[in-house]
Amino acid sequence: MKQTKFSLVPYLLAYKWHYLLGIVVLLLVDLANLYIPQYTGEVIDGLSLGLLDASGVMSILLKLLAAGLVMTLGRFGWRYFIIGASRGIEYRMRNDMFRHLETLSARYFNSHKTGDLMAHFTNDLQAVRMAVGMAVITTFDAVVMTVMVLVKMVFYVDFKLTLLAFIPLTLVAVGCYFYGIESKKRQTRRQAAFSGLSDKVQESLAGVRLLKAFVQEEADFKAFEAASVNSMEKNLAVVKLRAVFGPALDAVTGISLLLTLLFGGRMVLEGQISIGQFVAFNSYIGMLVWPMIACGDCINTFSQASAAFQRISLIFQEKADIVDRYPELSADLESYDGHIRGEISIRDLTFTYPDGELPVLSHVNLQVKQGEMLGILARTGSGKSTLADLLLRVYDCEDGMLLLDGKSITEYPLALLHRDVAYVPQENFLFSDTLEENIAFGLEERISDHPELHGRIEQACKDACIHDNIMDFPDQYQTLVGERGVTLSGGQKQRSSIARALLMDSPILILDDSLSAVDTDTEEQILANLMRLRKGKTTIIIAHRISTLQEADHVAVLSEGVLTEYGTHEELLAKEGFYAHIYEKQQLEQELANI
Repeated sequence: MKQTKFSLVPYLLAYKWHYLLGIVVLLLVDLANLYIPQYTGEVIDGLSLGLLDASGVMSILLKLLAAGLVMTLGRFGWRYFIIGASRGIEYRMRNDMFRHLETLSARYFNSHKTGDLMAHFTNDLQAVRMAVGMAVITTFDAVVMTVMVLVKMVFYVDFKLTLLAFIPLTLVAVGCYFYGIESKKRQTRRQAAFSGLSDKVQESLAGVRLLKAFVQEEADFKAFEAASVNSMEKNLAVVKLRAVFGPALDAVTGISLLLTLLFGGRMVLEGQISIGQFVAFNSYIGMLVWPMIACGDCINTFSQASAAFQRISLIFQEKADIVDRYPELSADLESYDGHIRGEISIRDLTFTYPDGELPVLSHVNLQVKQGEMLGILARTGSGKSTLADLLLRVYDCEDGMLLLDGKSITEYPLALLHRDVAYVPQENFLFSDTLEENIAFGLEERISDHPELHGRIEQACKDACIHDNIMDFPDQYQTLVGERGVTLSGGQKQRSSIARALLMDSPILILDDSLSAVDTDTEEQILANLMRLRKGKTTIIIAHRISTLQEADHVAVLSEGVLTEYGTHEELLAKEGFYAHIYEKQQLEQELANI
């Protein structure tokens, strides 16, 4: 779904005046730099021929001083404007890329690794910044300086000598062309290797506890070493190319200097040019060396930036699968009148994942009235979590299959749907922040601005049976939970996530196997609190334990994506089907555990 072509032009236009002023200042610096060899030559000729007195020398020295002052101030100026613009472009692109990633659907993140995406925000953006910053300066400076120096060499010294010295330098243009082609290929492979290495580091650090638990540190290190070697080899390929190109440039420059010494020296002896002109000419040749070297650096930078920009463009060209039909309402949700009441109608729901072949859910029909509690029981992989994803519009089904309050779910603004449907997922995610901030994550208000929220947070934690645990921590609600909540137990993370959902007090609450890590006594207490707090609000509980579901108004049993049983706890026991079998088995397990 790659449609819109991403362009760098809008970012450059946003800083057009910065670039214009920076280039003007850079031009002044080059002009000042251009006259230094001429003034030096004039001093040498004036003193050697006796044409200058002390005041004349002082006058030229003042000119040299003025040129140096212009160069000093100008170099600060162009850095301020152009380097500042490149930093601004990097900042805007990073923000836009992050905002765009937040709009993409689950499908994209299922097929793209975190480490690879992180590489776009670091290595790739840095390459683009260097291209729109230093490389722009270097390119302009090299072109302008080359032209101005050649003009000065022709008119101030001699045309024939200039032509002779410049002929070897034309070889640089041919070399730069082929160098650019090969450099881009190697830069692309280098950045891909960096992405792979970043992804490996991120994955290993995130799963370090599992690695230690299964004593796989050595095997993981070997995998990391392989990724590191690959990155090193790709970097060395770039370095080797530069190592060949750099000395080649120096050799061409050396040939040019040699020709200048041979033929220029002869012209001095024959009186065709003065000693001062010869010294100035050699200085100008030296000034041409930098543009030649800069030529290689620019090609290398632009090659790297081109490869990076292509990778960034792929992100911006991605389009979200889940589209808001009313983006203007989502942007200003306060203008939307009303809330979702909580009536859910599922009509002949059949769903297949975008990259899948077989349907995960087949012809499912369910009706949940406002204020009811629906329990869902199924074996692993039978589509119960998929049903929750569809209710949250993580994925979309066909219109008319899933209705909220009698309207297709796609008719609601996404912001309204996410506000009015609270969700506790199977994998409870906590940010590396305090417990209080994690629990208040779903609120629009910030705790720092609304101190009265502390009481609501504490009450939600009591209802989720996590308050006593939090009070036992040294820092209580200000306890830092670590990355992904690593410092908490599974049950504590689940109950923290439940507290976060209860705090939202949404018309619809979905608990996706959210009590699996708590003991039965705590489970009973949480369920009792849910029955009390959720009166008049719709609740969907997905679970494997019958004890979690038996208080629900109705229970749906899914088997391989098909609704096989539906009814109250007592009705399903009377049917003596899968539900009754699981109930008897779990009852027996509980009795054995009690013994």
